[in-house]
Amino acid sequence: MLRSSSQKYVVTRPLYSEDAFEDEHTKVYRKHKTLLDHVKQYFTCNSKRAKDAALSLLPIIGWMKIYSIKEWLLNDIVSGISTGLVAVLQGLAYSLLASISPWYGLYAAFFPVLTYFLLGTSRHISVGAFPVLSLMVGAVVTRLVPDEGPPANITGFEGLTKDEQRALVSASLTFLIGLFQLGMGLLQVGFIVMYLSDTLISGFTTAAAVHILVSQLKFIFGLNVPGFSGPLSIIHTLESVFGQITSTNIHDLVTSIVVMVVVLFVKELNDRFRSKLPVPIPIEVIMTIIACGVSYAFNFRDNHAVEVVGKIPNSFEPPMAPDLQVFQMTVVDAFPMAIVGFAIAFAVAKVYSVKHDYLIDGNQELIAFGTSNIFGGACKSLVASTALSRSAVQESTGGKTQIAGFLSAIIVLVITLGIGFLLEPLPKSVLGAVVIVNLKGMLIQVVEVPYLWKKDRPDCIVWVGTCVASIILGLDLGLAVGLGLELLTVVFRAQFPRCCVLANVIGTDIYRDRKDYISIFESEGVKIFRIPSPIFFANIDFFRGKLINAVGFNPLRILRKRNKAVRKIKKLIKKGELTLTSKGLQATCSMPIEESEDDSNMEDLDQPTDYSDLPIQVNWNAELPANICVPPVNIHSLVLDFTAVSFLDISALNGLKTALKEFIRIDVEVYIVGCDPYIIEKLRKCQFFDDEIKTSIFFLTIHDAMLYIYESHPLRTVSGSIPYQHINLSNGLRIQEKAEKNLDVEQDTKPETRL
Repeated sequence: MLRSSSQKYVVTRPLYSEDAFEDEHTKVYRKHKTLLDHVKQYFTCNSKRAKDAALSLLPIIGWMKIYSIKEWLLNDIVSGISTGLVAVLQGLAYSLLASISPWYGLYAAFFPVLTYFLLGTSRHISVGAFPVLSLMVGAVVTRLVPDEGPPANITGFEGLTKDEQRALVSASLTFLIGLFQLGMGLLQVGFIVMYLSDTLISGFTTAAAVHILVSQLKFIFGLNVPGFSGPLSIIHTLESVFGQITSTNIHDLVTSIVVMVVVLFVKELNDRFRSKLPVPIPIEVIMTIIACGVSYAFNFRDNHAVEVVGKIPNSFEPPMAPDLQVFQMTVVDAFPMAIVGFAIAFAVAKVYSVKHDYLIDGNQELIAFGTSNIFGGACKSLVASTALSRSAVQESTGGKTQIAGFLSAIIVLVITLGIGFLLEPLPKSVLGAVVIVNLKGMLIQVVEVPYLWKKDRPDCIVWVGTCVASIILGLDLGLAVGLGLELLTVVFRAQFPRCCVLANVIGTDIYRDRKDYISIFESEGVKIFRIPSPIFFANIDFFRGKLINAVGFNPLRILRKRNKAVRKIKKLIKKGELTLTSKGLQATCSMPIEESEDDSNMEDLDQPTDYSDLPIQVNWNAELPANICVPPVNIHSLVLDFTAVSFLDISALNGLKTALKEFIRIDVEVYIVGCDPYIIEKLRKCQFFDDEIKTSIFFLTIHDAMLYIYESHPLRTVSGSIPYQHINLSNGLRIQEKAEKNLDVEQDTKPETRL
């Protein structure tokens, strides 16, 4: 690393305004495509575009070309078997969150995986049930088919049992979520996930983990708690649980505690000895097998009233068409679920794509998940996304491609059709315990709050607001509140940016906030004002207010007072009460003529000062005759740093034009530096320039503008009493200054700036 004290550079170049730079350097004018050009290009077809489209829609073609059977196949087989076993257990567990029969969770680990295998761009995520989505589906299911009371008035419910009605709602909702995702993918709106920040997702998933934890208490304690949905549902659930706490089934409670303690302990061992273990110990699967054996041996269901999984069909149920009435009643719920499911899956996929150095396509992921959920919904599957823990198993056990995912689906198929009956005595309390243990990663996110509070309080407010709103109001409304808070923080940061006055760091062409450094000086008569954000309708007034505060006066007020003063002077001269002498204008009477406000047209007062018919030039910084008082203006130049201004809208353009004219009309020269050429081009198109505002006010850098100002207004002193020893304006510009002793700058290291 180079030491700054030993390295210097000197650049000799002309002083450039934007006009001078364009005159000396030929600019390439590129033709910008119109909307019609983009449409024509989009629908143009040739062999290359057809090949690219096929590779894009079927990513399997791309990675199958490079698939190494010798190096990857064994890893994919091991990973597929391990992931398949975990997928079976999580499918059974997460179906409880959706308030549907357990085997529909197994369908989510099979049908969506097949289509994602062909269409997905991620090679490492494990497709299947996701607890947050399952819980959101469960809220809709219990709303349309409540535990107590009649179901919603839907024609398709006729002749169906309660479990079949719930399966119909879940499948139709899954199908609708898939339609939303597929539609967004085809419309190429995968960028929508960018509006869900990591902070928002963290707060939302933490709240979802709390909801999931509370929803599993009824299985842990073996209680008969009805499902609740809507705002305050978590409060009602807790009230029902603690109201029945004396009826706890001790066998369910003990079984759950044992499973949770053992699984947590072994998971910690897996994490600690990850580098030494060939594959993580599948403790959840082991505990499930043990729990099934114990439950079957002691007949938990009949002897101890323990609720078990029950009969699992040894065949897949026939496909079904979704119910349109369910579509109508759930369309508002389905859209946020589609966004959340895709956002979580894309975030996990992005982590693994960066780790293993390959690209993923957000729009293609939407198409893949949309197709998977449409296919799964038609086959009565629970909605699919990805689970962090299951994807971690697939990647950590050596999975290289989605062949591991395909093999996991085969494992699910074998277990469902061949040995599913062995899972019938499995207590639901064990599944609840497994769900709760897997919430550890989401619940532990709460430790982010102190860090966010110290580092970025707006982000902390988004996290806490999203989490609290999602817990109290429900996940759907909580997500809306979180998005609202996030947009408010963006608006707040853009609408109220940190504007500042810059000054020169002694001996350099660097300009920094004058409050941040000691060895810094501000040229007398010049203000450099930095705008650190785009300027648009919402912050133009804030920008103008900050600018007025920075210069220390209101230019419009000064202009109006000057125009009033000129009118008074002309009137006094006309009446003979002011006479021209060798010393200037002298009053012949002690009292000036008062002008009523009614005589003044405010619109005329805002126009440039009319000095015609005045015998002398008015020095506004000197004492005026006849007790006329106009506040002095202590600057002659204003520099606006537009380096961080990325766009201007029409409202901001009009406000900026008005502000510049106000300064120009009181003889303050305004310069704009670092402006994007496309903004200048927009200003030209919008007829921003006129007789008062010219293109010559634009300079490439702050230093270019400052050197131009020094040439126009030779410096005598600088704030801080730093005398200038030498100013040479021939053939470029060299300024050498000698700092006073109180700035501790050594004589032999005089700073020098050369252009």
